[in-house]
This record gives sequence, C-alpha cells and structure tokens, in this order.
Amino acid sequence: MCLTLATGFAAANSKYAGFVIDAKTGKTLYSSSGNSLRYPASLTKMMTLYMVFEAIDSGRISKKTRIRVSKHAASEPPSKLGLRAGQTISVEQAIYALVTKSANDASTAVAEHLSGSESEFARRMTAKARALGMKKTTFRNAHGLPNSRQKTTARDMARLGLALREHFPHHYHYFSTRSFKYGKTRFGNHNRLLGTVTGVDGIKTGYTRASGFNLVSSVRKDGRSIVAVVMGGKSGASRNAHMKKLIARTLPKASKRGGGNLVARVSPDTQIALPKTGPVPKFRDVTEVRVAMAYAKPEKAKTFPIPLDRPVVGREALIDTLKKQKAVVAPMPRPANTVAVVEQGSKQSGSVDGVTTASTGQPSGWVVQIGAAATRQDAEQLLAEAQSKTGGMVAKAQPFTVITHRDGEQLHRARFAGFDGKSHAWKACKALKRKGYGCWATEQ
Repeated sequence: MCLTLATGFAAANSKYAGFVIDAKTGKTLYSSSGNSLRYPASLTKMMTLYMVFEAIDSGRISKKTRIRVSKHAASEPPSKLGLRAGQTISVEQAIYALVTKSANDASTAVAEHLSGSESEFARRMTAKARALGMKKTTFRNAHGLPNSRQKTTARDMARLGLALREHFPHHYHYFSTRSFKYGKTRFGNHNRLLGTVTGVDGIKTGYTRASGFNLVSSVRKDGRSIVAVVMGGKSGASRNAHMKKLIARTLPKASKRGGGNLVARVSPDTQIALPKTGPVPKFRDVTEVRVAMAYAKPEKAKTFPIPLDRPVVGREALIDTLKKQKAVVAPMPRPANTVAVVEQGSKQSGSVDGVTTASTGQPSGWVVQIGAAATRQDAEQLLAEAQSKTGGMVAKAQPFTVITHRDGEQLHRARFAGFDGKSHAWKACKALKRKGYGCWATEQ
C-alpha cells in the first residue's frame, strides 16, 4: 500500500515507521513497518492527555484544579516550562504546556497528581493502551524521555490519535493551539504543519535521539478524514516533508462515507484506583477482559469478570433518590438449598434498607449491571452517580447490589432493575455507555 512513499525516506533508516488510517472506515491506507516496535518519545504525551481528559470528564479534576509541582517533576530535563518545586499550575495550563511546549516537568506533575507517582501513572497508561486496543504499547513514564522499555508502534499511535478524536471531541481543540503564554514567555507549537497544510488540526510531535523525529497528524478535508503517523525521521524538516507527501497521496483515497467511532469507548475505571477499604480483586488489571465484558452481547457477558468501579458521589445521594422514588427493592423468594447473603441496612433492626444486597434474593426480570466494587458502599455510590448523570429510564430504575465471590475475594455488583422488558434494558445500557459506564443487560 503506497510503499513507494517510504523509498528514500526509509532507506538506511532502521528507525522509520509510517502508518495512515482512514478515520471513517478503519481501512489502512499506508503502512511501512507499521507494526514494528519504536520509541514514542513525546508522542507519549498523547496518552498522558487522554488520561487528563478522562479525569476531567469523570469529575476527578477540573480545568481549574491546581497541580503542585514536586522536586522530581521540577528536575525533569527539557523540553520544559521551568516549573519550580512547590509551585502550582492549573490543569488547563498543563494541557497547553503538553500540547505546545511538550513540557516534561508539567507531564510528570500531572502524572503524580493523578496517580501519586509517575510509575503508577505509567502502569495505568499501559492498562489504558491495552483497553484501547494498542496491543504492542508499553509506557514507563508520562513524558517520553528515554526508557528502553517504553515502546509502541505506528499503528498503535494512529489508534490513540483516533481515540482522542472520537472520545474527547470537546477537548480535542487543544491540539490545534498554535501558541501558549505562560508567565512572560510565549511558547509556539512544535507541530509546524498546523496552519501550513490545509486540513491538519493536530496532534503531536516527538523527538529523542533514540526515536528520531516523530509526528502524528489528524487531517479532515472535503469530507474525508485520516490519522497519519511518521516515526524515526532524521530531522524535523524531513519528517514534515514526508508527512506532507503521505497526506497528499492518501487523503484522496479516504472514504467520504463511514461512521467513524472505530475505537470503542472505555470506561475510566482502568485509570482510577480502587477504594483502599476492602480487598482488591486480583483480576483488576485485566483490562482486555473488562472491556470485553462491557461490550459483549449479554449472553456472553456472564463469562467475563466485571469491571471495577471508581470513587464517586456519596451513599446519601442514592438514599435521597430512593426516597423521592418511594422505591424499595424487596428480596425475592429463594429456591431450596440456597442461602441468600443479605447485608443489613444502615437503619435500625426492623426497617428496610433502600438497596437490597443478596446473592440469590434479587429482583427478577431484565436487569443491567454497570460494575462492581470491593465494598457495598462503593457499589451504591456508583449506582447513585450513574442515576444522576444518565437520567431518563436509568433515573427511574431500581438500584440494588449483589454479593459475589471470585478467587476468594468478595465483590459487590452494582445493578439496576425495574425495566419493562429487553428493549428498555438495552436502551438503558446504551444511555449508560454514552456516559462512559461499562454495562450489560441480562434476564434473571
């Protein structure tokens, strides 16, 4: 596929890799060493920004949140803003710094703020990469400075570019930023194709001596759309020239038809740590399995472990919702030779808790499951958040939790009941998925 484009540019250059994908159909328009391992350099910051956008959308942080800079972050080598240990920077300033200046000090500060340490953030970056289908990518830091174990492929970077466009259209405009002023200094975007090549609207450049000059470009023009990747350029100028040729020769071959949405939306739970209270299930990092559960057909979903939840709004919000609805989920009669595991509510003996938790005494009919937690309270919190964010038939559904055991660990499944048949349950699932929740519907 257009392999002649690589001739000359890739000659005697073992670092080179190129890949172009039709963003509407998923068709590969060009590939040269597209699946070969390469160093991402500052293309790494694409994933760092993905994690930031996800944290904003989940409510963990806002654009105004202040990030404190550690000594470790301040000591990162250039490219950097020159942040000092102890000072703070807003999340939005950090976004601009990563997009334009490709600031390593801001990248590390973001990682430490979101995950406590850069190494933990890198672990979550890798888990997110797997969940997005980036099968060969491994991250060891948040900025892309040299690390022999930090590897990716041109194909994987194209997939990440697609994910940023598809999952965060409301944040994607940052990648088109031409310059950013911090203090008294204005930093220009390293991406020189912005404003010089019609249709280019981002995304990111990268360079280290080991990687060569890298670039991921998003292009939308005349109803066509592509994401193109060039890795291992010998100079910024030659990399840019090659990218221009790739765009010129592949964009006309892209389709004007196709729905896009090529990368399935992944719930933010792969990024956020589980509550520290209660046992942590051993399978929490098997993101491929979690994603398979979230998007599998209901009859197959039962064979997969369920996704874990995230810290959300308090239990009181759920109880208030239940009071307004005047809804009580009563346990169903259980079959002989079974034992229902029902947790006592927070009220005194003789009262009925608004949320029933049982292994067998649970509502019948169609139910939807959105996750599981190490504690009952956290499962209830997840349900309350889902109701408040999703509305519609989800707001009218009956929340309940169910105890389950896996590999010796106890979990509390978060479920909704009270749906009028299969179609209503499936519509509820679609609404929940649009809000970022993993979900499956099944009949009990």
